[in-house]
Amino acid sequence: MKKINILLHLIFMLAFSSALFAQNVTSGRARGLFMSFAVGPRVPVADMAKYQAVGAGINFGLSYTDNEYLPLFVYAKVGFEHFPGSVDYYRRSDHSSFTTNVVPVNLGARIFFPPVVKDIVLLIPTAELGGSIAFFEKSHQFKIDSGRSDFLESSTKAGFHVGAGLSMFLLEVMGSYNYFPNNEYLAAEIRVRIPIFIGL
Repeated sequence: MKKINILLHLIFMLAFSSALFAQNVTSGRARGLFMSFAVGPRVPVADMAKYQAVGAGINFGLSYTDNEYLPLFVYAKVGFEHFPGSVDYYRRSDHSSFTTNVVPVNLGARIFFPPVVKDIVLLIPTAELGGSIAFFEKSHQFKIDSGRSDFLESSTKAGFHVGAGLSMFLLEVMGSYNYFPNNEYLAAEIRVRIPIFIGL
């Protein structure tokens, strides 16, 4: 584990020191492929908050960096998110249940900034931005006395996401804003990153 941490810290310094501190990288090329897994709550905002309650989500991702071409990480993530219906919405509508399942696919770029803590652990601020496309499935179930039939509503929407957090590289705490038309939500998650390939 100590060797892996040393290699990851070296990759961080090689990949970003020239971009962030205007210094020349003299140790050569640094490349890395990483797998990540994240889990956390999802909080609907704006119009979505009128009918959905706080949900939960998970995602799996791959990220890659090569300081010969880009001073940042590019990533792809796929996830699953579930939002139950809001109790207040049930009270004012004919719905007995209204749930939304989302399968988002995110593509984007992540940058790491200079560490804010270096002594005990390496604590690094990070930010990410990217585009998103998601498949939505909404389950409508109505009260018996409403006279309405239950149905499923499916749609595909394009949007974007922007996030920020603190990273120890192998472990991160991230927050993000996710936008889709009529479906906006905040995500908070703990992310674990596992190196698959490291080249120096």
